[in-house]
Amino acid sequence: MFRFANPEYLYLLFLLPVVCVVLWYSHKRRQKLIRKIGDKSLLLQLVPDFSSTRRKLKMGLIITAMALTIVMIARPQFGSKIENVKRQGIEVIFALDVSNSMMAEDVTPNRLEKAKRMMMQLIDARGDDKVGLIVFAGDAYTQIPITNDYVSAKMFMSSINTSLVPTQGTSIGEAIDLATKSFGGDKEDNGDKAKVGRAIVVITDGENHEDDAVEAAKMAASMGIIVNVVGIGSPQGAPIPQPGLMSFKKDEHGEVVVTKLNEPMCMNIAQAGNGIYVRVDNSNNAQKVIEKALDTMAKSDVESKVYSEYDEQFLFFAFLILLLLVAELFISEKRNKFFDNIKIFGDDKK
Repeated sequence: MFRFANPEYLYLLFLLPVVCVVLWYSHKRRQKLIRKIGDKSLLLQLVPDFSSTRRKLKMGLIITAMALTIVMIARPQFGSKIENVKRQGIEVIFALDVSNSMMAEDVTPNRLEKAKRMMMQLIDARGDDKVGLIVFAGDAYTQIPITNDYVSAKMFMSSINTSLVPTQGTSIGEAIDLATKSFGGDKEDNGDKAKVGRAIVVITDGENHEDDAVEAAKMAASMGIIVNVVGIGSPQGAPIPQPGLMSFKKDEHGEVVVTKLNEPMCMNIAQAGNGIYVRVDNSNNAQKVIEKALDTMAKSDVESKVYSEYDEQFLFFAFLILLLLVAELFISEKRNKFFDNIKIFGDDKK
């Protein structure tokens, strides 16, 4: 497994385009000054051995070395040893509504972004648990199978949008059914069944139009799976922004569609699933309530595979950087027949 021990340093790579723009501007300014002094072809006759192509090649080597230096200080590592680790935890599957109504802005910045942020914070707080993710609208799909790889889980969560499920609608029941089937089998411990606590956290605005979500929650509860529901939005409702347009979604009569949080539906689903219902606002209260509910569940051994040792790749990148800098040092700016036949960055020198 490849990772960066200090990934925050990779943001420095965004400085490289700025460096390239500065160098390009400096080159253009130099060319302008040369034209002011005299005819370029005549001036080149005074320095016949000068090669602008080689100068650009040298700058390219330096920029590449800068990029590799940034990667190096981010400490790239390869996992070298996998171990099976048993931890005391539970299994949690998040079922996230990605229908168009989740773009309503009655919570900041909108329902979907607020839900994604809350899920990431919940994952950070889980520690030893396994988590999974299902997205749903008119259909339900497994986005992340149940895992303890929190880094990958959060990466997938950050990229979620309403286009993930092409069929519009809100099939909460289908999402609960899929989540129920996504849990593993019971664990055996010394001949006794040690059931790990399992929970489904449905995050939705509750506008269910497709199926019997209450019946699906009852079925999950009969299998020992708790269904908690997080309602996101406001009962008063809000219009749905149109992507890329400065307008809101309208019905066939030209009226603006207002999407409202269906709290009675959410409460009924949670009650049927032996879980709790909580509504999201612009505070962290809902997150804390769900965390507390999950913390009270029975924990058991949750086995997972983890990389226990990582090999630093510092020397590999340091060697590449050294080679580039040595090459830059030994390349002079004098003309060479080989390099004169190569065009770099639109060089017009013959």
